[in-house]
Amino acid sequence: MPLRSGLSGNTVLLCCFFHKQSKINYPKPSKHPINHMLHPFNHSKQRHLYQKTTFMKNLNPTMLQLLPIKKQQLLFVLISGMMALGCGRKTQSITTATNRQWQEVIATDGSKPVARHEAAFVGIKDKMYLLGGRGIRPVSIFDTQTKKWTLGAKTPIELHHFQPVVYQDKVYIIGALTGQYPAEVPVPVIYIYNSTTNTWSTGDTIPPARLRGSTGNVIQNGIVYLSCGITNGHIDGHQKEMDSYNIKTSEWKVLPDAPRSRDHFQAVVAKNKIYVLGGRLSQAPQKTFSETIAEVDVFDIKKNTWETIKNPIPNQRAGTFATFFNNKILVIGGESIRQNQAHHEIDALDIDTNTWSVYPHLITGRHGTGVVTYKNQLYIASGCGNRGGSPELQTMEKY
Repeated sequence: MPLRSGLSGNTVLLCCFFHKQSKINYPKPSKHPINHMLHPFNHSKQRHLYQKTTFMKNLNPTMLQLLPIKKQQLLFVLISGMMALGCGRKTQSITTATNRQWQEVIATDGSKPVARHEAAFVGIKDKMYLLGGRGIRPVSIFDTQTKKWTLGAKTPIELHHFQPVVYQDKVYIIGALTGQYPAEVPVPVIYIYNSTTNTWSTGDTIPPARLRGSTGNVIQNGIVYLSCGITNGHIDGHQKEMDSYNIKTSEWKVLPDAPRSRDHFQAVVAKNKIYVLGGRLSQAPQKTFSETIAEVDVFDIKKNTWETIKNPIPNQRAGTFATFFNNKILVIGGESIRQNQAHHEIDALDIDTNTWSVYPHLITGRHGTGVVTYKNQLYIASGCGNRGGSPELQTMEKY
């Protein structure tokens, strides 16, 4: 059911009634950026604002996600009923998917993956692989048939801040960083993990002029596309470069620059277009987390051109992981200056209408990992539970 911003008077009154009756556990006023809308009874000025129904007029997806799922469902039913009577204005709609919920995945033998973050999670056939992360760590392998975790080979060097691609049962790591915060350096060669033999090898050298880390990588027809990134760890050297790398021929091509720079994000390919969304401009130590990016940039592979869609991401954050699922691009988890705890929100972009929707929250907020689609279910594992580098998680969940 759609929830529209810019609600009519009758709809606002109905929503305020709902809000008044709900016992919502709000964040503490002093630490939440939308305190003045979420705490309507704390002070006389806020009570006056409430009487003017500003709570619902200013309702946005981030605020909606603070409500429990059952409350969200009831709110959508109430508002959609008013919409049916013609009370709403024609504005961008925000929907929610509530037919499924995230569930914890526990191994049959109690085994767990190696905790890590700024790492990667990929699926190959009936197995899932956690690779990389800060420090030198072994690959963690989850077998979907036995539902057990086992250990694979350690990475040859420290590899983190990368988005992997899979080609013919091999995982290609291009555009990674290595070293310690905040002055990590780009990895100059391609690293390859062979899931069949459980071995690591090195591939081609990345052209020095295009060397960077924390890039958004996708693969289509054996060609890897690398977007944006950063050259100097978390400090500076933000890039809007776009390149392609042909795995079969080793050919590297320079493509048109993206409209803007970004790092700490993941790209997604869908219907011959590459979506670059989320992320930030890391500027340690003063502005490591604050400079998040709202715009969604899209590269048309056939036309070799960029465009920026009209509707920005509703919940800005970085350290997200993303995938294409049921004709929507899901932007999952992440970290931001707005809260210490990692985000558990999921924003979904419909690529046909370029409108956003809200998916059910993760059980545990996290950033710096990946998402795997297996038999029409989404799986995530590990990552970091708070903004920054700790705690590193060992949990797994599915949707």
